[in-house]
Amino acid sequence: YLTQDFRHKNITYVDFYLHKPSVAAVFTVSYLLIFLVCMAGNGVVCFIVLRSRNMRSVTNLFILNLAISDLLVGIFCMPTTLVDNIITGWPFGSVVCKLSGMVQGISVSASVFTLVAIAVDRFRCIVYPFKQKLTIATSKLIIVIIWVLAVSIMCPSGVMLQVTKQQRVRIVGGGNDTRPFYWCRENWPNQEMRKIYTTVLFANIYLAPLSLIVIMYARIGVTLYRTAAPQSRGPSAEGRHTISKRKNRVIMMLLVVALLFILSWLPLWTLMMLSDYASLTEHQHRVINIYVYPLAHWLAFFNSSVNPIIYGFFNENFRRGFQAAFKFQLCSEGIRRQRTYSNRFRGNAVVPVQPAALSRRSSVRSVLVGNGKCSLQEGGSLAARSHSKEQDLILEDLDKVSQI
Repeated sequence: YLTQDFRHKNITYVDFYLHKPSVAAVFTVSYLLIFLVCMAGNGVVCFIVLRSRNMRSVTNLFILNLAISDLLVGIFCMPTTLVDNIITGWPFGSVVCKLSGMVQGISVSASVFTLVAIAVDRFRCIVYPFKQKLTIATSKLIIVIIWVLAVSIMCPSGVMLQVTKQQRVRIVGGGNDTRPFYWCRENWPNQEMRKIYTTVLFANIYLAPLSLIVIMYARIGVTLYRTAAPQSRGPSAEGRHTISKRKNRVIMMLLVVALLFILSWLPLWTLMMLSDYASLTEHQHRVINIYVYPLAHWLAFFNSSVNPIIYGFFNENFRRGFQAAFKFQLCSEGIRRQRTYSNRFRGNAVVPVQPAALSRRSSVRSVLVGNGKCSLQEGGSLAARSHSKEQDLILEDLDKVSQI
């Protein structure tokens, strides 16, 4: 093979392994870490929502869909990307090339679109509290639309993905043996078509979702900041201080969500746009492909791993749901005891379980399950509830917005 190859000009010989063992070990450990976090975190979120019927609220269905799409990212994206970043060429064949590329693109698109759906749900809840809330049926329809859009936008990529043999590159193995160089890539008829498709993906999977998320979370933050705590909520400044702390906590959470989305995906999309639009030298291409792309991919996958922590485990719903899933029946026992207490001392019917049931302050504490949530709720008088205003609804939704 060597004799035959040396007869051709401009043949490039590359090593089978792209990195030294120490560098490859760092990549492997880094990818393995986020893979385990992704599998464990998103798996637990799916388990909690599917296990308990009380957890199947509109927001939690979106979180479940986000967890499923992030699981697909972990299963189909992380292992193949790690291997592709460690060795030269594509070793998995044509079928895996198309299947892996399609599933990667679809799962990433579905994950991003679901983040937008969660932001829209919280935006409607906080900024327009008097509008009708999304129903379970509507949320399921939105989830179906999310996956249809994700499949549609990635169809061109699936059609163009091919295992291509690079004629002027040979891979050097053990000894003096060489082998052909194959790679899995989108084989577009011309570079302009590739640029157009990359731009469409950038606009629809990053730029537009990012803009929507930032705008809606900014509006939510401004609405919460301008919402004053009503005097009826507490007898002293202590109650208003508690509400203010809750508002600040929610605003900080919104900032963290938006910043993580921006920082996680910006490097990868920047590299993809540079690869198609910038006139890079061969050395620059090599440095970007071997060293920068693995880091950019890791950051993007990190977003799928940290999503269940932000959207799930920081939410009291999921902490309680996790307990309930493992047979901790504290909530149901508390409900039965409190119903007896309420009927005996208040002489009123127990407040019905409704998705809009949220925290209120008074001297009597009750435990309610509403919107898939087991929470401590302090009931006010029926007269006060009948005269709730927009600010009351906004502040009541602080607990729900913490599910973001």
